[in-house]
Amino acid sequence: MPLWRQPLDKDRILVTHGIVHIIDDRCKGCGFCIEFCPQGTLGISDRTNIKGYHPPQVIAENVCVNCGLCTLLCPDFAIYIEDGGKQAPGLIHPVQRNEVKR
Repeated sequence: MPLWRQPLDKDRILVTHGIVHIIDDRCKGCGFCIEFCPQGTLGISDRTNIKGYHPPQVIAENVCVNCGLCTLLCPDFAIYIEDGGKQAPGLIHPVQRNEVKR
């Protein structure tokens, strides 16, 4: 549910953005980068590399926040992020928290 209120200092906030680069021929298709990306930037592709695996592909270019988690988790060093600079955010959405039921 989007809220109508926005932070008063929204015009002063800058969010880092990253440009994701994938080296397809190094990838073995483990899917760690896809599974653990906090922004959901990556997805599995339909094409195969020279090893016969399905490497990841960028499905949402504008949402990468340059956290570097995919780079750290890749066992084959097949993915890296280039700094895309900082940009002002559009609409700020509240974080949805799931209630823990006991």
